[in-house]
Amino acid sequence: MYLTNSLHRCVQQTPDKIATIFRGRQRHYDDFCQRVARLAGVLQQAGMKENDRVGILALNSDRFLEVMMAVWWGGGVLNPVNIRWSVPEIVYSLDDCDTGLLFIDDHFMHMAAPIAKTAKRAPVFIHCGDAATPDGMLCYEQSIESAQPVDDAWRGYEDLAIVMYTGGTTGFPKGVMQSHRNLWSGCIQRIAETPPIKGGKSLHAAPLFHAAALSRALNQFIAGETHVIVPAFSPSEVLATIERERVDEVGLVPTMIQALVDHPDFCKHDLSSVKRLVYGASPIIASVLERMENLLPGVEFYQSYGLTEALVVTANPPANHGAAGRASGLSMSVGTALCATVLRIVDEQGREVPRMSVGEIVLRGPSVTRGYWNKPEETAHAIRDAWLYTGDGGYMDAAGHVFIVDRMKDMIVSGGENVYSAEVENAIGRHPAVAMCAVIGVPSDEWGETVHAVVVKKPGASVTEDEIREHCRAFIARYKCPKSVEFREQMPLSGAGKILKRELRAPFWDGKGKRVN
Repeated sequence: MYLTNSLHRCVQQTPDKIATIFRGRQRHYDDFCQRVARLAGVLQQAGMKENDRVGILALNSDRFLEVMMAVWWGGGVLNPVNIRWSVPEIVYSLDDCDTGLLFIDDHFMHMAAPIAKTAKRAPVFIHCGDAATPDGMLCYEQSIESAQPVDDAWRGYEDLAIVMYTGGTTGFPKGVMQSHRNLWSGCIQRIAETPPIKGGKSLHAAPLFHAAALSRALNQFIAGETHVIVPAFSPSEVLATIERERVDEVGLVPTMIQALVDHPDFCKHDLSSVKRLVYGASPIIASVLERMENLLPGVEFYQSYGLTEALVVTANPPANHGAAGRASGLSMSVGTALCATVLRIVDEQGREVPRMSVGEIVLRGPSVTRGYWNKPEETAHAIRDAWLYTGDGGYMDAAGHVFIVDRMKDMIVSGGENVYSAEVENAIGRHPAVAMCAVIGVPSDEWGETVHAVVVKKPGASVTEDEIREHCRAFIARYKCPKSVEFREQMPLSGAGKILKRELRAPFWDGKGKRVN
């Protein structure tokens, strides 16, 4: 259970196999592993000792994967920085877990000076971009070229591997600690449910700092297959890359799927190489999923549900998708618990509720975090008697299929009735003029809270508030329909592509001492 084992295996068995493809730059596993061993030497020369934290603030690239593996090869702990954060948020994460070295690429170079100025201790910067390296920074390629390779530190099992800071969609970020055993177990559980495509090329379009994308990359290393990488999600580049590199598997979040199906050039690209599409990280609108399934007939669709604190914990296989899945309702499930993960739905007292009853999702298993960095109280609140309380609301059918209804904190209580935003969002998303939507609760003197919808229209489309409301009445009860509708040009998104409901709610709850009414 050590994460660098996959590299040793690949060099031994398939040294000439392509490891990474990034905008035309290819590296075979033998070369990739040599660079990792040299980069680990660079880190040790720069001061990294066993268990020291090393950060990376960069867009996706082949170098991101080299850094990830080199930190572990050299005995360190990775701190992948959220690329959507401001300087104060970045500095908070660096200070919080005492990160002394920071890889930074060209895209974020403007943040280097303010980070150095405001951090408790200015990190040693390693420039991992393609532009000229600024004075005072180590040059990535020159450092690798001049460094001697070092032996693998053979870190594994309970050794800390990574500190991943939560995206902050519901509160202040916390550093989730994952050991080598946690990450390895999560990958093996996922591989057991969704075997890798033999000889496959997997596209990384979601940000690699995020747990879902990073664990997919680890799966690909364990399988010894090829990584195809784009710097950030762009519908046009994703479509062109799939066609050019003959990508077999794509991992996306629902907002990315929506952007692809809405792209005018979707059908102009040859996507016949795609065999599997894996999606997750947030609920998907049923109409968006159906459109993508119709555009990619014959492709396997897998949905995964997970969280930073436990990686992927359920999977919904291809059998539950397509026309049969829609007819049974299982296409809106997140599937069943992975092997070695125990999942339950419980009430406020922690007691398991009857099937089809809504409660909080709790789970236990080998991928569950050891806790939050230097936050014992938050750890004790989240992990109780070895059970991780996810904060997600859902229910389970008789066959163990899990359905997510909302974040427990996002549940709207209007006139004494519980309203789950995912259900309302699915109804709104069926309207042909709607490109994206989010539903939140806003304070009401009469009802306590009312349902408020934020809608982004498709380009050139026209729809009114009354039309949205009337449309919803065909699918959900009147009390669940939005009492108010707000139209926006775009949604606030996290670095992982999730809609930041916290930012949508803020103007309505500003000045109130609590977030319920």
